[in-house]
Amino acid sequence: MLSCLLLGLLALFFFQSSVSAEHRRLSPENLLVITAATEETDGFKRFMRTAREFNYTVRVLGLGEQWKGGDVARTVGGGQKVRWLKAELLKHSDNKDLVVLFVDSYDVIFASGPEELLSKFSRLAHRVVFSAEGFCWPDQRLASKYPEVHSGKRFLNSGGFIGFATDLSSMVQQWKYKDNDDDQLFYTKIYLDKKQRAKFNMTLDHRSRIFQNLNGAVEEVVLKFERSKVRARNVAFDSLPVIVHGNGPTKLQLNYLGNYVPSAWTFESGCGICDEDLLFFNEAPDEEMPLVYIGVFIEHATPFMEEFLDRLTTLNYPATRLRLFVHNNVVYHERHIHGFWERHRARFPNARLVGPEENLQENKARAMFVDACKKDPECDYYFSIDSDVALTNADTLRILIEENKSVIAPMLSKHGKLWSNFWGALSPEGFYSRSEDYIEIVQAKRIGLWNVPYITQAYLIKGSVLRSKLSQVSLYVEEGMDPDMVFCRSIRDQGVFMFVSNRDEFGRLVASTNFNTSRLHPDMWQIFDNPVDWKEKYISENYSKIFEDDKNFVEQPCPDVYWFPAFSEKMCDHLVETMEHNGQWSGGSHKDERLAGGYENVPTVDIHMTQIGFEKEWLKFLKEYIAPVTEKLYPGYFPKAQAIMNFVVRYRPDEQPSLRPHHDSSTFTINVALNRKGVDYEGGGCRFLRYDCQVESPRKGWSFMHPGRLTHYHEGLPTTRGTRYIMVSFVDP
Repeated sequence: MLSCLLLGLLALFFFQSSVSAEHRRLSPENLLVITAATEETDGFKRFMRTAREFNYTVRVLGLGEQWKGGDVARTVGGGQKVRWLKAELLKHSDNKDLVVLFVDSYDVIFASGPEELLSKFSRLAHRVVFSAEGFCWPDQRLASKYPEVHSGKRFLNSGGFIGFATDLSSMVQQWKYKDNDDDQLFYTKIYLDKKQRAKFNMTLDHRSRIFQNLNGAVEEVVLKFERSKVRARNVAFDSLPVIVHGNGPTKLQLNYLGNYVPSAWTFESGCGICDEDLLFFNEAPDEEMPLVYIGVFIEHATPFMEEFLDRLTTLNYPATRLRLFVHNNVVYHERHIHGFWERHRARFPNARLVGPEENLQENKARAMFVDACKKDPECDYYFSIDSDVALTNADTLRILIEENKSVIAPMLSKHGKLWSNFWGALSPEGFYSRSEDYIEIVQAKRIGLWNVPYITQAYLIKGSVLRSKLSQVSLYVEEGMDPDMVFCRSIRDQGVFMFVSNRDEFGRLVASTNFNTSRLHPDMWQIFDNPVDWKEKYISENYSKIFEDDKNFVEQPCPDVYWFPAFSEKMCDHLVETMEHNGQWSGGSHKDERLAGGYENVPTVDIHMTQIGFEKEWLKFLKEYIAPVTEKLYPGYFPKAQAIMNFVVRYRPDEQPSLRPHHDSSTFTINVALNRKGVDYEGGGCRFLRYDCQVESPRKGWSFMHPGRLTHYHEGLPTTRGTRYIMVSFVDP
């Protein structure tokens, strides 16, 4: 009994010694990575980047050759890879120390380096290890012939395997099939042959120690953030695979993981790949800048159209290197297009304008414009932009070009909302799904370049990609599908990556849902849906300076009467034009059915905000823009910013030239001048009787603010020529 025990211990000792000796032999210098690729796709470049990061030695087979291995994304095939490998391994068939790792490249990333790879391979104690998955492909009838597995994935996957060169060479020399025969079936039959399995000492990586195949295992894999690097962790087996393979329909999940693994983005360093392969044009003269075709699409009524079009002229890019195409599908916007064209015809002499009268459908217009770039070998880039994009960064084109990506979009979102121009993930049906990092990307808590499955509304495409990978693809037209969905699916199907960048502030998206074009100036009503655009258009550019430099931008012409910039010129004009368009001016009599009691003590010729449906918007203006000024100028008072009486007054010499002395029914009153003295009218102004102080030259867009019902008894001075308009609000009555 004792002798048996000693023999067992000796056997164990010699086995461990042999394993240790073999482990010592597995040095990175004796590791060769072999992959197959016929072209340097975005996926291939990602694979090579991760390989370089860990100093793998990589031999690429088939680069520049024609692929004859079939459509492996949809059916069987891939035999051409085995033929290439067979020829390559003949060169190494006598090298007993060489370990060969074969992996696909388009849908594979490395998560760790050669030392960990070889250590895990050694611990598995087999000479050949294939990756494993949960599906028996391509012949499900073979499933029952696989050895039973009590824990882990049961079936062989040929997208990754590792072994000694002598064994792998001997194995692949058996290949005698066609290029479009199935490589996985070939390796499967060898593995299922007990004699061959024993001969080559083969096993599968059942618990994803080395290889992680994502198909059927997406829910098992999560990101694990370590110090300055990121791993893909298999929570089912508590393993950290060295190689991640997006086999089958899991390419998008691999793209998501590849946004982080191994150091594409980390909490410590942020984006680790953003400064790679950049282009720079700082010193390039205008005539050497890339030629960019710009496709502008106005497919629905959109607020702030004038501003949108004018931003095209402020791009920091030489106009001689731009070609403009505009598709307008909205009759309402024809006047905006006409005005833009009249102002900027000389800037875009070769522009192509397609209006609603041509009845060109959106998908065909998009196809026509992108085809123009495809057909022009001089077209370096195609930039598509929709009318609901407020592109406020004039350097956007330069920034996107310098990123040097096949397809890239500037990250844009609706103000204060999570609605953006990209999706971080897709549902199984191919529609929107929120990725785990979507909110942090939109809110710029994670900044970088993100490989995503869907972009829309604004994006840049390389002309070279349009004329190569996408040359035979219908990018926008497919029956029953929206053009944006067709576009993104077409790009994905060709293995082209779509990136969204939030490295810079590019602008925002404009909300169009509640845009009512039946109004004369419908942008005025956008204070809720598009508050930033509304402010830029309708609030004085000097308003914010009230809080920074009140000595120069707040005046006090009379005691406790303050004067400050409020409206832009455009707001003044639009408000006056809206009132005149409404035309329902009161008669200036004491009888006023608009009021609760039907009686006005101090009547004016006016139109109330309620009459034009602007009451809610006006109260929002009071709360957002008047209340903060009130708190600054009258310390200790916190306005409710409520008002019942909000109206535009019209003074004319032959109608109502002035207003008798009175108190306002308010805690405080604002009075905004809507036109210009000396140009639109003469006379006018306001006199505060108690202080014998009067203001005779109100400035257009500036507001008076003064106490109302108790101290500031005042009168409106006579208008002697023209028409004077003021906007009055009795705040906190």
